[in-house]
Amino acid sequence: MKRKRFATEQIIKILKEAELGIKIVELCRKYGIAEQTFYNWRNKYGGMDISEAKRLKALEDENRRLKRLVADLSLDNQVLKDLLEKNF
Repeated sequence: MKRKRFATEQIIKILKEAELGIKIVELCRKYGIAEQTFYNWRNKYGGMDISEAKRLKALEDENRRLKRLVADLSLDNQVLKDLLEKNF
């Protein structure tokens, strides 16, 4: 079964509909999502605007990139230390 991917804007729109008073069960049925997915979205994006959610996504991407960079540099550093130990 193919999983649907919702854009951040769509998620926030769904959460805003819930704030307007539409029942969560109806929203989940309408958009084809599980209730647990809705609650996970509410925990992550609750109270955010679209611009704030985009900023969060950008920061998460930057954090992921920086973590990968640190891991690569640490690995290179360890390899160089190992080579220096073997030469002496």
